[in-house]
Amino acid sequence: MPPISVCIIGKNEEQHIEHCLTPLAPFPFEIVYVDTGSTDRTKELAGKHGARIYDFKWIDDFSAARNFALEKASHEYVLFIDCDEYLTSLDLETLLDGVEAHPQGVGLLLRNNYYEANGTRTNYPDRVERLFSKKRFHYKGIIHEQVVTQGTDSPLYESYEIPLTVDHAGYSGGMDAMRQKAERNNTLLFREIQKHPRDPYLYFQVGQSYNGIYDYENAYIYYKKSFALPLHFQEPWVQIMTTAYINAMNHTGRSEEARVFFEPLYEHFSGDANFYCSMGNIYLNLEAPQPLRAMAEYVKALQCQNAREEGANSFIPYYNIGLVNEMLGSRDSALRFYQKAADFGFSPALERLSELGGS
Repeated sequence: MPPISVCIIGKNEEQHIEHCLTPLAPFPFEIVYVDTGSTDRTKELAGKHGARIYDFKWIDDFSAARNFALEKASHEYVLFIDCDEYLTSLDLETLLDGVEAHPQGVGLLLRNNYYEANGTRTNYPDRVERLFSKKRFHYKGIIHEQVVTQGTDSPLYESYEIPLTVDHAGYSGGMDAMRQKAERNNTLLFREIQKHPRDPYLYFQVGQSYNGIYDYENAYIYYKKSFALPLHFQEPWVQIMTTAYINAMNHTGRSEEARVFFEPLYEHFSGDANFYCSMGNIYLNLEAPQPLRAMAEYVKALQCQNAREEGANSFIPYYNIGLVNEMLGSRDSALRFYQKAADFGFSPALERLSELGGS
């Protein structure tokens, strides 16, 4: 079984670092902590947990810091975890089996992203590329860095899911903290755009910053800039941007524009549950809604074996099919599908059942 080095980058993370390192202690990982200029007790606390500590002068480049950590890792296979990510589950034997089965692939951990807004805490889970061979891959990009292959810098590679879940606390500080983070990120991104004005990934990440603070108008503007440049639709970030772009269009009254733009691109997203759900949402949000076309898209999503986001091939389409049936006046069918979604603990479905008098 291949040994694994866990690499962590941080600065002034004393409020997070012990929460990050403590769950890792039962596992036989080497811990490499790279500090980019802490003035608090972060390094001291990391050392107490057995981390090998290295200093790296911050140069406004997250990839440079991550690649420095790769150099310091003793083992070929590395797992990156952020200071504000806390391990909640890990099947080590299955994870190592996956590494052996996919030696040239990149492992995707499950990350639960918790957002707080209007007194409500919501989880938006996603899969992120974190486990790979440092002989085959490295990082590229000053912020929201990508895993790319050595030599070619291509972001196209085999990926596979690993049985590892983390809770991400980075978005749980309330809207003010999220706005500050978005402003910090965009300062770096705009600087990079000046150097590389035809890099669609940079515009995507600016859009993501605005999307994270619910500024859908600016998110729409920068997603549109990204889509105006050449894209590889099979790249994971393009698939993520597609659903985010559609969501921003729906929130800003541009559902007809979304329909006209994405219907010709449909074949590029075959088998993508998130895309099918997004297309269904377009048809429901048109000035003249098309509920039957929407339902057909949600049914396709249910038929997908996998989904990038939790629920995109289960409780989300179940819930939306419930909405469609309610729009069509079929209360019994609506209740049935709301119940299917509620069986997953999906709170909007539970609320609709309560309002409609269901179980």
